[in-house]
Amino acid sequence: MDKRISDAELDLMEVLWADSEPLTSGEVAERLESRGWSLATIKTMLGRLVAKGAISHREDGRRFLYSPAIEREAYVGSESRRFVERLFGGRLSPLVARLAEEDALSEEDITAIEALLKELKS
Repeated sequence: MDKRISDAELDLMEVLWADSEPLTSGEVAERLESRGWSLATIKTMLGRLVAKGAISHREDGRRFLYSPAIEREAYVGSESRRFVERLFGGRLSPLVARLAEEDALSEEDITAIEALLKELKS
C-alpha cells in the first residue's frame, strides 16, 4: 500500500480489523453510526480504501463485501516508523524525551519502556 490512510479512513479500517468476517457498506455504516456519516460517505471512503489497496472487496449478489487487505500490526508499524522519521529524523529518543517533557508518560509507561530497554540490551 503506497498511499496514506486519512484519520476518517482509519476509523473504517478499525471496523474492518475488528470483525473477522467481511462486511457490507451498510454494516460498516451501522458500526460507525456515532460518526453521523451517510451511507454515501461510507461508500466513497470504502472506494478510496480499495483504490489505495488497504481493503479488498468481492461481489456477493448485488452487494460488495469488504475486508482488510493489510494487517493492523503492519499498518501501525509502518505509520510509527513514518511518524518518527518525519518528526524526529528517524530517532526515537527525541520522541521519548519530548513525551517526558510534556508529562505524557505514566509510571506504567516508564516501567514498560525500562523493561523493553532491558530486554533489548540482553
